[in-house]
Order: sequence, then structure tokens, then C-alpha cells
Amino acid sequence: MLTDYHCHILPGIDDGAENTETSLKMIEMMKEQGVERIVSTSHFYSHREKSVADFIAKRKAAFNKIKKKMAIKNVLLGAEVSIEHGISELPDIQKLAIEGTNIILMELPYRPYAKWMSEEIYNIAAEYKLVVMLAHVHRYLPYYSKDEIETIFSTDAILQINNEAFTSWKEKKIAKRVMADSDRFVFGSDSHNTDSRRPNWDILQKKAKADAIELSNGILDKYKK
Repeated sequence: MLTDYHCHILPGIDDGAENTETSLKMIEMMKEQGVERIVSTSHFYSHREKSVADFIAKRKAAFNKIKKKMAIKNVLLGAEVSIEHGISELPDIQKLAIEGTNIILMELPYRPYAKWMSEEIYNIAAEYKLVVMLAHVHRYLPYYSKDEIETIFSTDAILQINNEAFTSWKEKKIAKRVMADSDRFVFGSDSHNTDSRRPNWDILQKKAKADAIELSNGILDKYKK
């Protein structure tokens, strides 16, 4: 079951789909490209939100606007949680895991690596028995040294690769490295719209091997509650 692990399809909740029309067009595009299951991962920044409960309420309201009209019905709600100082101490953070699983998608800061980032990842996994999935790991090349990249790759996290990584020589190299060294990787579109940040599943299926895509598809079921 072709699964998109990372996308921003909910209308008006973050910098993704700006309205219901865009949301539905994104989902239709995904269906045309063969996607059968979607994990919706709206941005969650703890310093911007009143609480996890408030975010979940906004997420539900946005989802209710499109759920009866979606071309793909198999949609699971999650979040793309920004890794900030103290995020592991946020009340109810476990409720941001992908529905029906113990996987939580987290985004590293776009800044030089610091030890506290790994500590937050470790604390979340240990305290809440969650499996951390790190978003678009190939994007951190401009910010992290080779040794720092190795530190991130050596965690027990699932490493998420964006489809568009296969359009860049440098990012494709990192993606292939992840795929060669681990069986804990998944693909996601990180799509925000239908043009500049479209789903790109057509690109992935041309560039990645079928067995790698199949491995990615199975990760979600592996970590079901």
C-alpha cells in the first residue's frame, strides 16, 4: 500500500494547503500517482501552540472540512513536531504520534547541530515509548558537518526521505546512503501544494527501487499499537 508519511494536506492549519480546494486537489494528485494511504503531518511548534489539546482540536476541524470529499479515504492524522528545547517535557506530546501507532514525526532545527537535540530525541523515545521519525534527513547537509550527520544517522530513529531528494545529486546521495545502511527509512512527499511543492510520487517511483518503496510502505504497520 503506497504510503505518504509526510505531507501538509489539511486546509489552513499551517503553511500547507491554503484552502479545501487545494487540499482536495493535492489528494487527487496523490491518487493519480498511486498513493493509497496518507499520513497528514501538520506543523506543530510548541512555542506557538496553546497546548497539544488545542492543536488536536484545530487539526480535527481542518480534517472535517475535507474528509467526506477526499479521493483517498485512508488518511491518518499525525504532526511534524519541531524539536525545541524541552519538547520532551511537553504535556501530552505522545498524542501527536501518528494515529494508531507509536511513531512520532519530528523535525530538526535548521541550525548547527547541538547535543541537546539528540537528548530530546532520546528522552521522547525513552519516556513515552515512542519511535521517533526524523523528517527529511537529507535537508540538513548545509547545516551539519559530516560527523554531525553521522550522529543523527546513528540514532534509533526512522529516517524519512522526501521524494524530491531524488532530483538533487547531493540529496540523492544521502538518500541512497540511508537506504543502503538501514531498514528504518520511509518516503514522504512533504507536499504543501500542487505546484512548487507537489507530491512528486511519480518521480520517486521512477528513481527508487520497488523493494525500497515496499519496505517503506511496511514500516507503518510494523509500529501499530
